[in-house]
Amino acid sequence: MPDGRISQVRFEALAVSSVSLPLRHEVQARVRIRPDAEGFAHRHRSQWLEKIREAGPRRRAEHLYQQLDLLQHLRQQARRELLAEGRRHSITAKLRKIPALGPIRSALAVALIQTPHGFRSKRQLWKYCGLALETRITGEYVYVHGERRRSKKQLSIRGLNKDHNHDLKGLFKGAATQASVKPGPFQEFYQRSLAKGIKPTMVRLTLARKIAAITLTLWKKGEDFDIHKLNSQAA
Repeated sequence: MPDGRISQVRFEALAVSSVSLPLRHEVQARVRIRPDAEGFAHRHRSQWLEKIREAGPRRRAEHLYQQLDLLQHLRQQARRELLAEGRRHSITAKLRKIPALGPIRSALAVALIQTPHGFRSKRQLWKYCGLALETRITGEYVYVHGERRRSKKQLSIRGLNKDHNHDLKGLFKGAATQASVKPGPFQEFYQRSLAKGIKPTMVRLTLARKIAAITLTLWKKGEDFDIHKLNSQAA
């Protein structure tokens, strides 16, 4: 899948954010209320504009609304082209069956990963996606009676690896966040993990790693998603 399509979708998404955020701030600064998603809908715009008493700020908000309409149109066009390109690859039909991955994320995954055979294991994919844990230890070796031995100190976790593909990381983390709130097998796994006392951030990381591992496995084997094999995808 051409990289230009990915860049176009990414650019349109960033452009929409660059307009919607100043628009939120403009309205909030004038009426002391932060507009929700409905504040950007056509049927509610007049109500928000009427709350801005000053002519100058109200005119700026009107211009931002016009820019938002134009960018939303371009963004939808880019999404349609991305989906059309994704349908040319048979694997996207299989990947989109993974809960929370969906048509957009599956098309982006195919475009960003290109081929699953570049990763011998799921751990290599995790590292490429920025989902691998980095560890360190001080004093790895000690000397006992003049003999060099490996220290028994436990490894300390430094966090996730920094050198990675930021788009893929956002893709799988976004899928994990959606999976944690959407009814389904992944949400059940999420709730079970929380009941065990695991922190929500760590459970979502585990979900992201699990979704990435399933994506790699299905792509390599050409299989369909099977809920009964979910637990076998350790993360």
